[in-house]
Amino acid sequence: MSRIQKTLSALKAQGKTALVPYVTAGDPRPNATVALMHKLVEKGADMIELGVPFSDPMADGPVIQKAVERALEHNVSLDDVLEYVRAFREKDNETPIILMGYLNPIEAEGYEAFASAASSVGVDGVLTVDMPPEESMGYFEALNQVGLDRIFLVSPTTPESRLAAVNQKGSGFVYYVSLKGVTGSNELDAADVARQIERLQDKMDMPMGIGFGIRNGENAYQMAQLGDAVIVGSALVSLIEANAHCDLYEIELALGEKMTEFRAAIDRADALNVQE
Repeated sequence: MSRIQKTLSALKAQGKTALVPYVTAGDPRPNATVALMHKLVEKGADMIELGVPFSDPMADGPVIQKAVERALEHNVSLDDVLEYVRAFREKDNETPIILMGYLNPIEAEGYEAFASAASSVGVDGVLTVDMPPEESMGYFEALNQVGLDRIFLVSPTTPESRLAAVNQKGSGFVYYVSLKGVTGSNELDAADVARQIERLQDKMDMPMGIGFGIRNGENAYQMAQLGDAVIVGSALVSLIEANAHCDLYEIELALGEKMTEFRAAIDRADALNVQE
Protein backbone atom coordinates (compact mmCIF):
# COMPACT_ATOMS: atom_id res chain seq x y z
CA MET A 1 0.00 0.00 0.00
CA SER A 2 1.43 3.37 -1.03
CA ARG A 3 1.75 6.44 1.20
CA ILE A 4 -1.19 7.97 -0.69
CA GLN A 5 -3.39 4.94 -0.06
CA LYS A 6 -2.32 4.71 3.59
CA THR A 7 -3.03 8.39 4.17
CA LEU A 8 -6.48 8.31 2.59
CA SER A 9 -7.40 5.08 4.39
CA ALA A 10 -6.32 6.47 7.76
CA LEU A 11 -8.23 9.71 7.21
CA LYS A 12 -11.35 7.86 6.12
CA ALA A 13 -11.22 5.72 9.26
CA GLN A 14 -11.22 8.95 11.27
CA GLY A 15 -14.03 10.51 9.24
CA LYS A 16 -11.68 13.11 7.78
CA THR A 17 -11.12 14.59 4.32
CA ALA A 18 -7.64 15.16 2.89
CA LEU A 19 -6.46 18.67 2.06
CA VAL A 20 -4.18 18.55 -0.99
CA PRO A 21 -2.54 21.86 -1.96
CA TYR A 22 -0.84 22.38 -5.32
CA VAL A 23 2.19 24.56 -5.97
CA THR A 24 4.38 24.82 -9.06
CA ALA A 25 7.95 23.65 -8.43
CA GLY A 26 10.42 26.50 -8.80
CA ASP A 27 7.82 29.25 -8.35
CA PRO A 28 8.51 32.03 -7.55
CA ARG A 29 12.16 30.96 -7.38
CA PRO A 30 13.88 27.59 -7.05
CA ASN A 31 15.21 28.03 -3.52
CA ALA A 32 11.69 28.62 -2.14
CA THR A 33 10.01 25.37 -3.12
CA VAL A 34 11.11 23.02 -0.36
CA ALA A 35 10.41 25.57 2.36
CA LEU A 36 6.94 26.22 0.94
CA MET A 37 6.22 22.49 0.87
CA HIS A 38 7.08 22.23 4.57
CA LYS A 39 4.92 25.27 5.32
CA LEU A 40 1.94 23.65 3.57
CA VAL A 41 2.31 20.58 5.76
CA GLU A 42 2.67 22.71 8.88
CA LYS A 43 -0.63 24.41 7.99
CA GLY A 44 -2.61 21.23 7.47
CA ALA A 45 -1.74 19.64 4.14
CA ASP A 46 -2.30 15.87 4.12
CA MET A 47 -0.64 15.44 0.71
CA ILE A 48 1.12 17.81 -1.68
CA GLU A 49 0.67 18.11 -5.42
CA LEU A 50 3.82 19.49 -7.00
CA GLY A 51 3.60 20.91 -10.52
CA VAL A 52 6.36 20.06 -12.99
CA PRO A 53 7.05 23.11 -15.22
CA PHE A 54 6.44 22.55 -18.94
CA SER A 55 6.47 25.05 -21.78
CA ASP A 56 2.97 24.18 -23.03
CA PRO A 57 0.71 23.71 -19.97
CA MET A 58 -2.44 23.35 -22.07
CA ALA A 59 -4.73 22.11 -19.31
CA ASP A 60 -3.88 24.89 -16.86
CA GLY A 61 -5.53 28.26 -16.43
CA PRO A 62 -3.71 31.60 -16.61
CA VAL A 63 -2.70 31.67 -12.93
CA ILE A 64 -0.78 28.39 -13.12
CA GLN A 65 0.48 29.13 -16.63
CA LYS A 66 2.18 32.25 -15.28
CA ALA A 67 3.60 30.23 -12.38
CA VAL A 68 5.09 27.81 -14.89
CA GLU A 69 6.58 30.74 -16.82
CA ARG A 70 8.20 32.08 -13.65
CA ALA A 71 9.71 28.65 -12.94
CA LEU A 72 10.96 28.24 -16.50
CA GLU A 73 12.66 31.64 -16.31
CA HIS A 74 14.89 29.91 -13.76
CA ASN A 75 15.31 26.88 -16.08
CA VAL A 76 13.61 24.55 -13.60
CA SER A 77 13.59 21.05 -15.08
CA LEU A 78 12.13 17.67 -14.15
CA ASP A 79 15.48 16.76 -12.59
CA ASP A 80 15.28 19.87 -10.42
CA VAL A 81 11.77 18.93 -9.29
CA LEU A 82 12.98 15.49 -8.23
CA GLU A 83 15.78 17.14 -6.29
CA TYR A 84 13.22 19.28 -4.42
CA VAL A 85 11.39 16.12 -3.43
CA ARG A 86 14.62 14.50 -2.27
CA ALA A 87 15.42 17.55 -0.15
CA PHE A 88 11.89 17.61 1.29
CA ARG A 89 12.24 13.97 2.31
CA GLU A 90 15.25 14.81 4.48
CA LYS A 91 12.78 16.20 7.05
CA ASP A 92 9.44 14.67 6.06
CA ASN A 93 9.13 11.01 5.15
CA GLU A 94 5.40 10.78 5.75
CA THR A 95 3.54 13.32 3.60
CA PRO A 96 2.64 11.88 0.17
CA ILE A 97 3.96 13.80 -2.84
CA ILE A 98 2.19 13.75 -6.20
CA LEU A 99 3.85 15.12 -9.33
CA MET A 100 1.44 16.82 -11.73
CA GLY A 101 2.60 17.62 -15.21
CA TYR A 102 2.74 16.67 -18.86
CA LEU A 103 4.03 13.73 -20.82
CA ASN A 104 6.83 15.37 -22.81
CA PRO A 105 9.43 15.66 -20.00
CA ILE A 106 8.68 12.10 -18.87
CA GLU A 107 9.05 10.72 -22.40
CA ALA A 108 12.30 12.63 -22.81
CA GLU A 109 13.61 10.95 -19.67
CA GLY A 110 12.16 7.54 -20.58
CA TYR A 111 9.37 5.85 -18.63
CA GLU A 112 11.54 3.42 -16.70
CA ALA A 113 14.29 5.95 -15.95
CA PHE A 114 11.74 8.50 -14.77
CA ALA A 115 9.85 6.01 -12.63
CA SER A 116 13.04 4.76 -11.00
CA ALA A 117 14.31 8.27 -10.29
CA ALA A 118 10.96 9.49 -8.95
CA SER A 119 10.53 6.51 -6.68
CA SER A 120 14.09 6.74 -5.35
CA VAL A 121 13.66 10.35 -4.15
CA GLY A 122 10.28 9.72 -2.51
CA VAL A 123 7.60 10.60 -5.04
CA ASP A 124 4.37 8.66 -4.35
CA GLY A 125 2.13 9.30 -7.34
CA VAL A 126 2.08 10.88 -10.79
CA LEU A 127 -0.71 12.73 -12.58
CA THR A 128 0.22 13.18 -16.22
CA VAL A 129 -2.47 15.41 -17.70
CA ASP A 130 -2.09 14.39 -21.34
CA MET A 131 -1.62 10.64 -20.81
CA PRO A 132 -4.97 8.92 -21.45
CA PRO A 133 -5.30 5.61 -19.61
CA GLU A 134 -6.21 3.79 -22.81
CA GLU A 135 -2.78 4.66 -24.26
CA SER A 136 -0.69 4.20 -21.13
CA MET A 137 1.10 1.00 -22.13
CA GLY A 138 4.70 1.30 -20.99
CA TYR A 139 3.93 4.25 -18.72
CA PHE A 140 1.60 2.14 -16.58
CA GLU A 141 4.04 -0.75 -16.32
CA ALA A 142 7.00 1.46 -15.43
CA LEU A 143 5.19 3.32 -12.66
CA ASN A 144 3.47 0.22 -11.36
CA GLN A 145 6.76 -1.67 -11.18
CA VAL A 146 8.17 0.77 -8.61
CA GLY A 147 4.90 1.32 -6.71
CA LEU A 148 4.04 4.81 -7.98
CA ASP A 149 0.31 5.56 -8.02
CA ARG A 150 -1.14 6.53 -11.40
CA ILE A 151 -3.70 9.31 -10.94
CA PHE A 152 -6.05 10.25 -13.78
CA LEU A 153 -8.43 13.13 -14.34
CA VAL A 154 -12.14 12.55 -14.95
CA SER A 155 -14.88 15.09 -15.61
CA PRO A 156 -18.65 15.22 -16.13
CA THR A 157 -18.09 14.49 -19.82
CA THR A 158 -15.71 11.53 -19.41
CA PRO A 159 -17.18 8.60 -21.39
CA GLU A 160 -17.97 5.25 -19.79
CA SER A 161 -15.14 3.53 -21.66
CA ARG A 162 -12.56 5.89 -20.19
CA LEU A 163 -13.98 5.53 -16.69
CA ALA A 164 -13.43 1.78 -17.00
CA ALA A 165 -9.84 2.37 -18.17
CA VAL A 166 -9.16 4.77 -15.30
CA ASN A 167 -10.51 2.22 -12.84
CA GLN A 168 -8.25 -0.43 -14.33
CA LYS A 169 -5.04 1.56 -14.77
CA GLY A 170 -5.37 4.16 -12.02
CA SER A 171 -4.49 3.92 -8.34
CA GLY A 172 -4.31 6.16 -5.29
CA PHE A 173 -7.38 8.22 -6.08
CA VAL A 174 -9.41 9.61 -8.95
CA TYR A 175 -9.05 13.35 -9.60
CA TYR A 176 -12.50 14.73 -10.38
CA VAL A 177 -12.58 18.07 -12.24
CA SER A 178 -15.34 19.85 -10.34
CA LEU A 179 -16.12 22.75 -12.65
CA LYS A 180 -19.31 22.26 -14.60
CA GLY A 181 -18.58 21.32 -18.21
CA VAL A 182 -19.72 24.58 -19.82
CA THR A 183 -17.29 26.85 -21.65
CA GLY A 184 -16.57 29.97 -19.63
CA SER A 185 -18.05 28.67 -16.39
CA ASN A 186 -15.94 29.36 -13.33
CA GLU A 187 -18.43 28.71 -10.56
CA LEU A 188 -18.78 25.47 -8.66
CA ASP A 189 -22.16 23.76 -8.78
CA ALA A 190 -22.19 21.65 -5.61
CA ALA A 191 -25.40 19.85 -6.53
CA ASP A 192 -23.99 18.82 -9.89
CA VAL A 193 -20.71 17.69 -8.29
CA ALA A 194 -22.69 15.60 -5.79
CA ARG A 195 -24.56 13.86 -8.62
CA GLN A 196 -21.37 13.21 -10.54
CA ILE A 197 -19.47 11.86 -7.52
CA GLU A 198 -22.34 9.49 -6.76
CA ARG A 199 -22.24 8.28 -10.37
CA LEU A 200 -18.47 7.75 -10.24
CA GLN A 201 -18.60 5.92 -6.92
CA ASP A 202 -20.94 3.39 -8.51
CA LYS A 203 -18.40 2.71 -11.26
CA MET A 204 -15.02 3.05 -9.56
CA ASP A 205 -13.41 1.59 -6.48
CA MET A 206 -10.94 4.36 -5.63
CA PRO A 207 -11.21 7.40 -3.37
CA MET A 208 -12.41 10.62 -5.01
CA GLY A 209 -10.33 13.79 -4.96
CA ILE A 210 -12.14 16.95 -6.07
CA GLY A 211 -10.26 19.87 -7.61
CA PHE A 212 -10.47 22.88 -9.98
CA GLY A 213 -12.33 26.03 -8.99
CA ILE A 214 -11.94 25.68 -5.20
CA ARG A 215 -11.02 29.25 -4.33
CA ASN A 216 -12.15 29.78 -0.75
CA GLY A 217 -13.26 28.14 2.46
CA GLU A 218 -16.89 27.90 1.42
CA ASN A 219 -15.95 26.00 -1.75
CA ALA A 220 -13.74 23.66 0.29
CA TYR A 221 -16.51 23.15 2.85
CA GLN A 222 -18.95 22.11 0.11
CA MET A 223 -16.53 19.76 -1.63
CA ALA A 224 -15.34 18.13 1.61
CA GLN A 225 -18.87 16.86 2.13
CA LEU A 226 -18.70 15.05 -1.22
CA GLY A 227 -15.20 13.63 -1.74
CA ASP A 228 -12.29 11.99 0.04
CA ALA A 229 -9.85 14.79 -0.79
CA VAL A 230 -10.10 18.49 -1.63
CA ILE A 231 -7.42 19.77 -4.01
CA VAL A 232 -6.61 23.50 -4.08
CA GLY A 233 -4.27 25.12 -6.57
CA SER A 234 -4.87 28.48 -8.21
CA ALA A 235 -6.00 30.13 -4.97
CA LEU A 236 -2.56 29.39 -3.50
CA VAL A 237 -0.54 30.02 -6.65
CA SER A 238 -2.16 33.45 -7.06
CA LEU A 239 -0.88 34.36 -3.59
CA ILE A 240 2.62 33.29 -4.59
CA GLU A 241 2.31 35.53 -7.66
CA ALA A 242 1.11 38.47 -5.57
CA ASN A 243 4.09 38.07 -3.24
CA ALA A 244 6.64 36.87 -5.80
CA HIS A 245 9.07 39.71 -5.13
CA CYS A 246 8.72 39.50 -1.35
CA ASP A 247 10.99 37.58 0.95
CA LEU A 248 10.23 33.94 1.73
CA TYR A 249 8.73 34.74 5.13
CA GLU A 250 6.02 36.91 3.57
CA ILE A 251 5.18 34.25 0.97
CA GLU A 252 4.92 31.62 3.70
CA LEU A 253 2.70 33.94 5.75
CA ALA A 254 0.29 34.48 2.84
CA LEU A 255 0.11 30.77 2.04
CA GLY A 256 -0.29 29.89 5.69
CA GLU A 257 -3.29 32.17 6.12
CA LYS A 258 -5.05 30.70 3.08
CA MET A 259 -4.24 27.15 4.13
CA THR A 260 -5.70 27.87 7.58
CA GLU A 261 -8.92 28.98 5.88
CA PHE A 262 -9.10 25.79 3.80
CA ARG A 263 -8.18 23.52 6.72
CA ALA A 264 -10.78 25.04 9.02
CA ALA A 265 -13.49 24.74 6.38
CA ILE A 266 -12.70 21.08 5.68
CA ASP A 267 -12.57 20.27 9.39
CA ARG A 268 -15.96 21.94 9.81
CA ALA A 269 -17.40 19.79 7.03
CA ASP A 270 -15.87 16.66 8.54
CA ALA A 271 -17.50 17.46 11.88
CA LEU A 272 -20.85 17.81 10.12
CA ASN A 273 -20.35 14.50 8.30
CA VAL A 274 -19.59 12.72 11.58
CA GLN A 275 -22.77 14.13 13.17
CA GLU A 276 -24.82 12.83 10.26
